[in-house]
Amino acid sequence: MPLENMKSMLSKAAAERYAVGAFNILDYNSTKAVVAAAEELNAPVIIQTSAKTVIFWGTSAIMCWMKELAASSKVPIALHLDHCKDLGLIKECIETGWTSVMIDASSKPFEENLALSRQVVDMARPKDVTVEIELGAIVGVEDDIHVKEQDAHLADPEQAVKLCSRAEPDCFAPAIGTAHGVYKGEPKIAYDRLEEIAKRTSIPIALHGGTGLSDDVFTKCISLGCAKVNISTQLKYAFIDGFVTYHNQHNTEYNPLKVIDAQFDQLKGGIVEKITLFGGTCNSHRGLCT
Repeated sequence: MPLENMKSMLSKAAAERYAVGAFNILDYNSTKAVVAAAEELNAPVIIQTSAKTVIFWGTSAIMCWMKELAASSKVPIALHLDHCKDLGLIKECIETGWTSVMIDASSKPFEENLALSRQVVDMARPKDVTVEIELGAIVGVEDDIHVKEQDAHLADPEQAVKLCSRAEPDCFAPAIGTAHGVYKGEPKIAYDRLEEIAKRTSIPIALHGGTGLSDDVFTKCISLGCAKVNISTQLKYAFIDGFVTYHNQHNTEYNPLKVIDAQFDQLKGGIVEKITLFGGTCNSHRGLCT
């Protein structure tokens, strides 16, 4: 089926209190693994591309993978540009066929964040492309965006309401205490803030920094309004570990296709676990399977 934007899948997820997994791909093999996992579970899925990945492969190459995989798939698939600060790259992705984009102006003063977010919404809406925006600073590293722990701050509910009401995004990513990358300690999630922001904005919430969170944390965040859960670091580890583990076990064998297949299996296995945990499978709720 054709690629979809995130609006209908996230609205449904928010209403039924499950979350759609959003997985940051690295190449064709990892993209194929995400789609295969979603198809196995008959679940909607969001393929995410970092700005760095888009620049590395080029928009045309990535769109070729996506069109091929989506054409033969029976599950809803969105293609989302994650954490992008470059309006030129956002425009290029929209024009090339991305169905969703994220403008990350969270490091800017509030009014500038609002202006840039609104600009991207105005750019995307005529193309039926959904937009995600962010407020607050999420600690860690995502696509070379570094936020030190002392610089991280939680999203303010009053500002969240103002930003969302004026920018009118389709998805909102407030900083609630999660982190990009690998957690060095127990994350302190501001559940009360998450719940307040979700209720007052009435916009599907994106949970960033998903890799490493416990099942209980995922479940609670989803119950409070997180309809989209980002998983990036997990795929990076599986991408490398799948390759290295196979080679260590077969160190006299130099068959690249077997290594790629082992990598695919490790990626897919982890993705299946996360989609199942997030409750996005057709057996978890009514109305997804058609």
